[in-house]
Amino acid sequence: MPGGLDHIVHAVRDLDAAADLYRSLGFTVGARNKHPWGTHNHIVQMPGFFIELLTLAEPDKLSDDGFSQMFGAYARDFTERHEGLALLILESQDARADETAFRAAAIAASDVMRFEREGRRPDGSPVKVAFSLAFAEDKLAPEIHFATCQQHYPENFWNPAFQKHANSVIGVAGVVVVAAAPAQHRAFFETFTGAPARESEGGFSVATPRGVIDVATPEAFVRRFGVKAPDVSRGARLAALRFRTADAELVQAGPDFVGIAGLYAGNATVIGADDALGAVLVFEPAEAR
Repeated sequence: MPGGLDHIVHAVRDLDAAADLYRSLGFTVGARNKHPWGTHNHIVQMPGFFIELLTLAEPDKLSDDGFSQMFGAYARDFTERHEGLALLILESQDARADETAFRAAAIAASDVMRFEREGRRPDGSPVKVAFSLAFAEDKLAPEIHFATCQQHYPENFWNPAFQKHANSVIGVAGVVVVAAAPAQHRAFFETFTGAPARESEGGFSVATPRGVIDVATPEAFVRRFGVKAPDVSRGARLAALRFRTADAELVQAGPDFVGIAGLYAGNATVIGADDALGAVLVFEPAEAR
């Protein structure tokens, strides 16, 4: 069965601007990578979780293969409408088993897809990294893609040096989905995660082994975070990414320094979508929910 949060894709039009944004907020941002289907990315690692900053940089490389469609064409179409959080991916120990389970539940969106590329160690030496993904589909949420990801050489991908951030972020706390009618998505999320949902303000939440998935109405989102919710006229949206921090003062000094108006809602620092390329970024003390 799927595990905890593995990574989230932040789809943008200007990849350099996205990398600069995350660096300005105190994150360690990896080098630019290129995919054969035309997308480029930067990786921001945390223990067991990463953010993939993604753009379609070479549209002429798109083809009919699965990755071209599920990543390249999707990123193109998504960023034509808006920027922001676009794909939610859970950790997997066996992507083929996940695909089988998704097909049995009638939520499978593709066959398992495998991708390999060359990575680099901090000393510059080459290593192989490889991933297998099983995609799932919530037909009521076409603005979000869902998948599980099995890493075949995790020892070559995860690097503690890349997981140290000047803003004191030490991990992911969760993600927040905004939906006009959260109850319509409950069965999908329970099947996708393999975990039960529990009622929460304005919707429900699902606790995974790494991070919580909250699904809430736009009104509940605004009450909780104090910033505007995304437009859900086309369906549910991935709205916010929540981080665990070791030192709130380091975070709260950062946004003011780079000219971003961080909204301090209780003990959290909230960066709104207008300042974070369509995503809401929430920095919480490590002991927070």
